[in-house]
Amino acid sequence: MTITQYKSKNGADQRQLDTLRSLGLRRIGHVVEIEDTPQSRGMVHRVRHLVRIVEEQS
Repeated sequence: MTITQYKSKNGADQRQLDTLRSLGLRRIGHVVEIEDTPQSRGMVHRVRHLVRIVEEQS
């Protein structure tokens, strides 16, 4: 699963900032590749208003 941060983290609470850091996202336009696990989906769900997700087709 590929995740791109497309909105600023200004105004986000500490929990959301920690989640973005755990996902490896640092700035707007930053793209990371993560494994598709229930834990990663939960983290993405928490910051879904700040990121875009691209899922690979198997």
